[in-house]
Order: sequence, then structure tokens, then C-alpha cells
Amino acid sequence: MLEIPVIRWGKPYESYEKKEIHHFITGEPIATVDQAGSGIVKRDLSKSHLARQSLTGFSTQELIDRTAAAAKLFRDATLPMGNGTQSPVEFARAQSATTGLPEHMCRSNMEKNCFVLENIKHVLDALTRGLDLEILRRGFGDEGRGVIVSYQAQTDALGLVLPSNSPGVHTLWLPVIPLQMGLVLKPGGLEPWTPYRMFSAFCEAGIPPEVFSIYPGEGADVGAALLAGSSRCMIFGGEATVQQYEGNPRVQVHGPGYSKILLGDDIVDQWEDYLELMVQSVLANSGRSCINASGIWASRHTKEIAAALAERLGPVEPLPPEDSEAQLAAFTNPQMATGTWNLIESDLQDSGVTDCTKSFGPRLVEHSSYAYLRPMVVHCRDAERPVAAKEYMFPFVTVVECPQAEMLKKIGRTLVLSAITEDPEFQRQLIDATHIDRLNLGPVSTIKLDWLQPHEGNLVDFLYRARALQTANSRRQGVSPAVEATSTNAPSA
Repeated sequence: MLEIPVIRWGKPYESYEKKEIHHFITGEPIATVDQAGSGIVKRDLSKSHLARQSLTGFSTQELIDRTAAAAKLFRDATLPMGNGTQSPVEFARAQSATTGLPEHMCRSNMEKNCFVLENIKHVLDALTRGLDLEILRRGFGDEGRGVIVSYQAQTDALGLVLPSNSPGVHTLWLPVIPLQMGLVLKPGGLEPWTPYRMFSAFCEAGIPPEVFSIYPGEGADVGAALLAGSSRCMIFGGEATVQQYEGNPRVQVHGPGYSKILLGDDIVDQWEDYLELMVQSVLANSGRSCINASGIWASRHTKEIAAALAERLGPVEPLPPEDSEAQLAAFTNPQMATGTWNLIESDLQDSGVTDCTKSFGPRLVEHSSYAYLRPMVVHCRDAERPVAAKEYMFPFVTVVECPQAEMLKKIGRTLVLSAITEDPEFQRQLIDATHIDRLNLGPVSTIKLDWLQPHEGNLVDFLYRARALQTANSRRQGVSPAVEATSTNAPSA
């Protein structure tokens, strides 16, 4: 059995406290994972400046090349894992065994990570809007129009409190190494696999191991210590987590997406043309991603849309995780499934709500050590039904009837919105809506991401601050002394 240590700035550390993680069906132990304590995290964070110092010793092109090389290693190589090694097949099997995701979804998430690593130069070019990355390394430089620009790093290492539910989220932190900052990772309790394999891939590709720390740990102490001691952090969690850190400039929070599809009045009569797009937006990755659609809104035909979705989604059954046709992920904690089902049952008592998948058999499928929730389609006669604002960690979607003129007032905060409309006035309103993060105009599924565009904020803007910097030789030509005088902050006589 694998024994996976804490990583303290590249060095393995065996902890007194350990946790066994098991196969969710058989109970077979898969690995023993050493557990970090908050004290270790606090002490280690005081050395984070050494991580950035190490990375700025490389040219940005060297870091880009080594990051791209890590992609092939991550996808294809047998890499060190704790006291042993792990092939790509073993990786997907272990990740599936502890998270409940079907194995083919684990492999799909591997490909997502590889795509970002392989295309890191293009991703960074998009995130920085074409900035020469050497300017970030030096701190200032001429961006090509005779003007000195300066970007100041806001941290030496990015801290991350990671989830277990969707390995695809790791794509968000992969650009950090070529941005010349270290990584301090707290893996999800059931998904240590991606952070450790990525660490091995980066090291094998020539990135210094001392720029990484990985702190598995139970409870909230380790995550709290990481958040308290890091200048910039990224955290994944539920609505309570979002509210706790809302407005905190040091913390970028990734919570429920409440992603949606809106059908405009100009195309809603042709809704059948977009049924497949709706199905995939709800079902892909077993509905575990924040970019899965949890709501479909239209002004009419909503009962027909809900019935058609139920016909497609309602019959989906749990299959073994090794089955290539499996579309549902297991809840490895069965109490989470039953608790979720109890909440849904309460919402279904609302007179304006209809469970359109009821006739396709029970939604909750229980086993002794795990459970499944089969896909659900719920129709809401208006946007006032409380369930219209809910999101769950399985394929669950509400079809909401709402006049187009009221949609933007009532949809609430939305991570990804796919607006299927050609109405220029409605498109303008959607573009101006500040509570929509990522906007797709036209028939684009919510799960289709363009990695050359920021996802939930721009990572570069989070890690670097633009500021003014001048040198004796950088004074712009053509600026008269009078103009310079009026631009000072000196008080007038």
C-alpha cells in the first residue's frame, strides 16, 4: 500500500498522524496519507520567499518549457508517488476509488490538466494580455510603446485549499509556477492524487522541488493556518465559504457556480434544437462542476423542456466506476447523499414545483458504504420557488418559467451563463450584467471553457499589482514642465 508523506518545501516529511483512504465500494485501503498540523504550516510559510527566489532565477521561457514538459509526464509517465510509483492507469483507478468518479472521467480530467500545461504559453499570453513575462520577473520594463510599466508580486507563494469533488479544478492553479510563485497545497481529503502527481511531474521536468509544499490534513486547522499565513489564497467550498471570505482581497473563493442557460424569446419556440446542449450542460462530469448548468430559464415552453430533459436524464442509472459508459459519480459519504435528498424532498413540497423525473424510478440509490443520486429535472412555475436558486453535487437542474424582461433581475449570481438569443438589446443587457461572470452568447454549453480566457477572475490580476515606476531614463518625451507641475500632489500656494 502506498504511503504518502507531507511535502515541506520539496522534502518528504513523515507525520505521527496518518489517515487511511479506502476504496469506496470494497473498503480496501488504497493509501496511508500523512497528516500535517497547523503549526508546521505556520512555520513553513515563513520561508515562502525562498520559493519565489528560486523561480525568478530561471528565465520565464525556461519555466514555460519545463511546464509544458510536465504535461507529457503527468499524462504518460510512471511517476514517484509516496514510497512507490504510479502509472497513469493506476492514477485514474486510485482517484476513482477514493472520490467515486468513474475512471473515464478521471482520465478526462487528466486531459484537461494536460491541455493547460501544454498550452501554458498561450494561456499566459491571454491572461497577461500579451505582456512580456520577463517584466513580471524583473518587476518593470518597457512593454513596447516607450512606457515603463511595473507589476509588483503580491505573494511569494499561492496557498490553495482544494476540494475532493472535481479534479478539473486543478487547471486553475497550474499557471502559477511559470508566473514565478511557489505553491502551498492542501489537498482534498479524498483526492491527494492530482497535487502529488503534478508535483512529481513538475520535478521530473526540472522545476525545483523546493517551490512546492503539500499539507494533507483533517479538520479545518490546516486550511485555516494556510489562509491566515498566505498573502494570496484560493479556496473551494460551499455558499458558507463564499460568504465568509467575500470582499477579502487576499482570498479568491470558488464556490457554487449557479451556472445557467437562458433561452431568449426570439429562439425559445425552437428549443428542441438545443436539447442536446442542455443535456450535456447538466450531465457532464456527473454534474459535479461549478460550470454544470443548475438552471434553465425561459418565458414559455418550460413544461415541455422539462419533460424532454427528464426523458433524457431520468433513465440514467449508476454503473460500476470502471464502466466506460458510467455517467454518475458516487457519494463516498452516503450521509451526504441522504442529507441532500432530504433537502430536495422538502423543496418538492412547494405547490409550484414538479419533479419531472419521478416516474423514472427512485432518485436515491443507497448502499452500505456509498450512495448515488440519479439525475433530477424539476420544473418551477416561476422564479420565486426557493428550489430555483439551489445547486447540488449531482446532475440536478431546475427549469424555470420567467418573462425575459425579469430574468436578469432574478437569476442571481451566475458563474457561467449561456444565453441562446440573437436579440441585440437582450445581448447588450447580458453583457452589462455585473452578476454574470462568464458569458456565452449563442448556443454554447456551459461546460465548454476557453482556457485562453480567465475563469472566475484573472489569476494574474490576483497575484500581481500594476503600479507606477519611473527611472531617470524613462521620462516620456513631449511632456512639458507645466504639465508635470499640475500632476503633482503638492498643495497650492
